[in-house]
Amino acid sequence: MSNKVLVIGFSVTGYAAAKYLSGNYDVYLTEANPAKDEDVDKISELQNLGVKLEFSGHSDEFLSDAKFAIVSPSIPRDAAILRKLNENNIEYFSDLEYVFRVTKNQNKPKMLVVTGTNGKTTTTLLMSHIFSKVFNAPSCGNVGTSPFEHLQNNPDYLIAEASSYQLNYSKELAPKIAVFCNLTPDHLAWHGGLDGYFEAKAAIFKRMNKNAHAILNFDDEKVKNLSKDLSCAVHFFALEKSKLPDVDGNCYIDNDAIFYGNEKIIDIKDVPIVGNHNLQNVMCCIVAAKIEALDTKVISDAIKEFKAPAHRCELIRVLDNTAYYNDSKATNPEASIVAINSFKGKKVVLIAGGRDKNTSLDEFIKSIKERISKVVLIGEATKRFMDELYNSGYTNIVHAQSLEEAIDLASLDKPDAVLLSPACASFDMFKNYEERGEAFRRYVLSKKQLVSR
Repeated sequence: MSNKVLVIGFSVTGYAAAKYLSGNYDVYLTEANPAKDEDVDKISELQNLGVKLEFSGHSDEFLSDAKFAIVSPSIPRDAAILRKLNENNIEYFSDLEYVFRVTKNQNKPKMLVVTGTNGKTTTTLLMSHIFSKVFNAPSCGNVGTSPFEHLQNNPDYLIAEASSYQLNYSKELAPKIAVFCNLTPDHLAWHGGLDGYFEAKAAIFKRMNKNAHAILNFDDEKVKNLSKDLSCAVHFFALEKSKLPDVDGNCYIDNDAIFYGNEKIIDIKDVPIVGNHNLQNVMCCIVAAKIEALDTKVISDAIKEFKAPAHRCELIRVLDNTAYYNDSKATNPEASIVAINSFKGKKVVLIAGGRDKNTSLDEFIKSIKERISKVVLIGEATKRFMDELYNSGYTNIVHAQSLEEAIDLASLDKPDAVLLSPACASFDMFKNYEERGEAFRRYVLSKKQLVSR
């Protein structure tokens, strides 16, 4: 029988999968786009491992007679190559799915999966940070590293951020612990609407058995109601104790502190990441750590020393009493709302705009009217954002031709904070949200004083 496996897409996932699987299989990697100059070393490395590669298309030779295929998460569901795999009866799935299948009957690594719309990365990195005080527990998945990169190090846990794309290509994945942070509209075209998007995420929870644990956001109605369809143990987190029907095994805020059940874990003043959304992220991690019996002091000390990941409401510097925050990861209005709502009682100038996702701006504008003193708009979304803001009665808006000009314009008012939280994709002006965030960081750090008229 053929020992051939197929890897589709020369991405972070594809490269790691091909490298790892080359030890046991004849690996064929196929990529629709031309090879990039910056990938020459990785290509050479894989070729030296015996991996066969093709670029600029998918040949019949590569697609035939494979045992299975690992699919990069960005491959569209209706891609022609997936239709060909179906025609050839070749099963395809994500890297997370593969790792789950080959390790599910072992004692380790245990898989902890974090999903939702916003907050996944912060939750994943914080959870890994806490668990790594006691265990070998690397983060992986949508945070930028494939689980394949960690398997050879014999991890105790894999803390995986799972996008809806990855979960769509994961048909059996049922982790020991799974977190559902929240649900807001995103990637709707890819999933065919909000219901498809929700089901891609909810499916793993519905497959979890009675020995597994679901950690759900009680403040999110759709996520909370998912509990009715589950056979695993369910734990909730909520911003207010009074909302929860029973505090045993749940996490909540009371008297300016976070509690797990009746045990105080940490005072809110000691949590170094700002905003209610980050308190929710912290609570997710506390519940997971307590399920696995980590000591309370270990948990609280780890939280206290954690730093916000780049591009997620990240404090870059304070200059002339103005704090500059990089929230470039906020690529939809819902994510920006979360950031805006973190700044209660402060004078904040918002930098927003980019490539418009054309979702509703109603709640976004409501938050702006309540919390934002001025809006500086950039990019392709400027006209729609400006029109809708004006129509709502909000008029303190300016337009900038570049991110650097936007930062200067935002600084003129000498606000308490300048917040880059675009509510849009970056692709009109930047390669990705990371490049946008780094441009913000560089310019802010280069400033010697606030611009004056």
